[in-house]
Amino acid sequence: MSGGGGAVVRLPGADGALRPYTLSEPRSWERPSSPIRSRVAFAAAHVVADPLGENRPGAPAVVDWEHTLAFRRHLWSYGLGVAEAMDTAQRGMGLDWAATQELIRRSAAEARAAGGRIAAGAGTDQLTGAAGSVDEVTAAYEEQLEVVEGAGAQVILMASRQLAAVATGPDDYRKVYDRLLPQSSAPVILHWLGPMFDPALAGYWGADDVSVAADHVVALIADHAAKVDGIKVSLLDARFEEELRSRLPAGVRLYTGDDYNYPSLIRGSSDALLGIFAAIAPAASAALQALDRGDPEAYEAAFAPTVPLARQVFGEPTYYYKAGIAFLAWLSGLQPGFVMVGGLQSARSLPHLVRTFELADAAGLFPDPSLAAARLSSLLATYGVA
Repeated sequence: MSGGGGAVVRLPGADGALRPYTLSEPRSWERPSSPIRSRVAFAAAHVVADPLGENRPGAPAVVDWEHTLAFRRHLWSYGLGVAEAMDTAQRGMGLDWAATQELIRRSAAEARAAGGRIAAGAGTDQLTGAAGSVDEVTAAYEEQLEVVEGAGAQVILMASRQLAAVATGPDDYRKVYDRLLPQSSAPVILHWLGPMFDPALAGYWGADDVSVAADHVVALIADHAAKVDGIKVSLLDARFEEELRSRLPAGVRLYTGDDYNYPSLIRGSSDALLGIFAAIAPAASAALQALDRGDPEAYEAAFAPTVPLARQVFGEPTYYYKAGIAFLAWLSGLQPGFVMVGGLQSARSLPHLVRTFELADAAGLFPDPSLAAARLSSLLATYGVA
């Protein structure tokens, strides 16, 4: 392994043989000098686990607050908003409600100090068992809505596993959201997460057919347009998203959550609320700055190399993408170790991580290639690859 630009690391190939891999020269990414204007863009941020915490499956989360908050400052420095306490932060996959509340309050305070935009997820995951009724789900939402608004963050009404389990049809979804939306003090972001991200959310809005489900959610938004800033859609179906976007009332945004097709969707007028933006913040910022100045070539040049990386990180099973986000933050020097709450760092194989490393390097995302090479080499040695 050599240092600086042109760092070399020996990587295993498909045949298991080690071959030298030379990293790209680090790319200089410009931070914006003024707010990004053309789109609203949130990066859904992960949490950094305390390496000395009892962060095993099923245990309460122990968070490294220093590096978790520093990561959010990194995102704000590139002109991105932070979508806090979302599925990227391991809601329902290691981050318990007690830690979530603290995360929301700490991050909202940090946003005020940094002048950064923040929205945070209000869900129902404090109900650790099965909900007994729609009213119980609604009360859980109300509790979390109060926490988010009390912290000073914009509310994202997260899709609820508990609601999906107890609802018998679209009328039950309407009952919950008809009660919640009038209570919000400011327009909220609705959240439609497909089963590829969370199998427990299949049939959300009361229909397995997404076209029928779209009819239900469009009617809901039309009835509460003054209380809906937008809807975040993560179904990995660009054509469906474009059609849904065209049906929304004037002034209601469609926040793309499509981590496969985001360049074309954002170019076509979707705003963004994306987990991959946490991993590609410098490139995402460069693309959005290019959009602001009407430079489509620079927009494509910044985004295009990130798409293969995004499709790798969000490859099936998609819900384990959080491991890739934390892995890339570690390689980039944004956190001291590759460890996650709930022990989720074990969710991706070594070959998957090696390929993720290669694609991130190809996109020019490592600020210090020699550090990235050294850290990957240490991981290979830990796995017994020498």
